[in-house]
Amino acid sequence: MLKLAKYLKPYTLQIIAIFIFVFGQVMADLQLPDYMAKIVNKGIVGANTRLVFTTGFAMLIVALLGAACTVAIGFLAARVATGFSMDLRAKVFDKVERFSLAEFDKFSTASLITRSTNDVQQIQMAFVMLLRLALYGPIMGVGAVFKASRTAPSMTWILGLVVALMMTLIVVLFAVAIPKFKRLQTLMDRVNLVTRQYLTGLRVIRAFNTQEHEEARFDGANVDLTNVSIFVNRLTAIMMPMMMLFFNLTAITTIWVGSHLIGSGNLLIGDMIAFMQYSMQVIMAFLMISFVFILVPRASVSGQRIAEVLAIEPIINDPADPLAFSEDQKGLVEFRDVTFSYPGADTPVLENISFTAEPGETTAFIGSTGSGKSTLINLIPRFYDVTGGRIFVDGVDIRIVAQEALRARLGYIPQKGVLFSGTIAGNIKYGAPDAGDEAMRRASGIAQAQEFIDELEEGFATPIAQGGTNVSGGQKQRLSIARAIIKKPEIYIFDDSFSALDFKTDAALREALHAEIKEATVLIVAQRISTIMNADKIIVLDEGRMVGMGRHKELMEDCPIYKEIALSQLSEEELELERV
Repeated sequence: MLKLAKYLKPYTLQIIAIFIFVFGQVMADLQLPDYMAKIVNKGIVGANTRLVFTTGFAMLIVALLGAACTVAIGFLAARVATGFSMDLRAKVFDKVERFSLAEFDKFSTASLITRSTNDVQQIQMAFVMLLRLALYGPIMGVGAVFKASRTAPSMTWILGLVVALMMTLIVVLFAVAIPKFKRLQTLMDRVNLVTRQYLTGLRVIRAFNTQEHEEARFDGANVDLTNVSIFVNRLTAIMMPMMMLFFNLTAITTIWVGSHLIGSGNLLIGDMIAFMQYSMQVIMAFLMISFVFILVPRASVSGQRIAEVLAIEPIINDPADPLAFSEDQKGLVEFRDVTFSYPGADTPVLENISFTAEPGETTAFIGSTGSGKSTLINLIPRFYDVTGGRIFVDGVDIRIVAQEALRARLGYIPQKGVLFSGTIAGNIKYGAPDAGDEAMRRASGIAQAQEFIDELEEGFATPIAQGGTNVSGGQKQRLSIARAIIKKPEIYIFDDSFSALDFKTDAALREALHAEIKEATVLIVAQRISTIMNADKIIVLDEGRMVGMGRHKELMEDCPIYKEIALSQLSEEELELERV
């Protein structure tokens, strides 16, 4: 948690105020046993009624001041802890939002969710306890021991023995708890991961009748988490009875020793009562410290996990002084001897790729599975950075411009259509929130989505479920394409974005696109020959290398790999018909 202390700077004054109120509360609590001893020794035993009332009135005032301090501490501690946790969640979200795909590979989605929610909650709970008890407990413990030693020096050894026993107990529990808390958070990640995989893959699980297997996986993760949680809760449960045992033994010992001292005239009754009160305060102080020690190990593990996320510096960053794009060229994409390897990989995924995609032209990429097609176009928005060579957009190296400026020129349509909860209109306007309804209808018409939208009762106001589960795969792709079209980018990137469309819709969509976005650069990754055979330039990839570039007819004659792919899908007669 110390790594996160720098984020407490905005709350410095409030923490100082808490410390002042804690000190006031401790002073009030330590003063009350003295008043009690005074009432017993001089008021009741001395038959001084006036002293009883005046001292009792002073006790009431001090108790009220102590109560006011307690309320102020609770209010400020809750405010600081909730504000701190809010800031942590915001910083984690902001950091993750700036992650490149390389950083995402270091954490599972389930782990990031746990760190942003449960881990932050653990820190918030521990921080409240720290502010309310961690300051109060040690000050009260030290103050009570000091006051007790002055009140009854001959019985101070009792407190020394109790303090030694309680310290031993706390240290042992602390040593046992830390490894368990680390395992607890890891197991919680595992439960979240299994749950998320089950929910997102529910259709596949049912289709293959693997419910029992998934139930067994979840049961295993759930039982492991439960067992560790039970162990941790047992540790917590031990604390209260052990502290109460120490308290009762202290009380018995104090009364036993104190009665002999009173009988010999070496101790007053009021002092013995005050000593017992101070002993109780010492034990309560250690009880508070023990609660903090139970919470802090788990919170420290959570703090480390959050610090791990915040400490990662994205490998893809904007330059200190980003350049602006040239306005003379719009839509020009150029790869110059580009090589790319995934982090930790031994061999490059792409090697020595060079080509130019001109505005007003369609450049297509095709190749077998794993040839690097999607990886190649993911380099253009800087989802990854090249490990060799350079990529230019509008004549400028994409690594010396701001990422926001680069992506503002792109319309990216992923292979798997991603929709957000909301409405159809909200999803289409996601990249252009200020676009009007007419532009939205035009974009949906080009994307061949208008037909199925009109059939819906609420039209563009139709709600979209989380993840777009209430629309088909083809509808998702068409809505994703409309979302890119309404943005009116200079460069369109289609990452196999027509795979869920039937041949008729695919052909109609490509025809509409060709008619409406004549000035833009279009980059298409596709598996179907029919989707790309009319492209102005087709680039053939094989195991990360360019093995062919040209038009369909040229590649059928000069590129054996392209010809093999084409003939595996269509006959020569069908290829000629498609071409016509």
